[in-house]
Amino acid sequence: MSLEDQLSLRFKCAKCDANGATVKRISASGTGLSKILDIQHNQFIAVSCRNCGYTEIYNPESLEGKRHLGTILDVLFGG
Repeated sequence: MSLEDQLSLRFKCAKCDANGATVKRISASGTGLSKILDIQHNQFIAVSCRNCGYTEIYNPESLEGKRHLGTILDVLFGG
């Protein structure tokens, strides 16, 4: 199961307490030269509540490659 699928299924909204989310990867430019040249080398994961639209942004580098991803998601979403 992909990271996006796991986040979508385990998400519990901090605002409305609903379950389930839409997950998308987004890119953003940095500062300085990358901003001027519009080089978008920063990757993030946006997790949006299906009920109210509240969105949380995560750094995929901190989530991917973790051996205990389930435990990390439990901490994030109170599983």
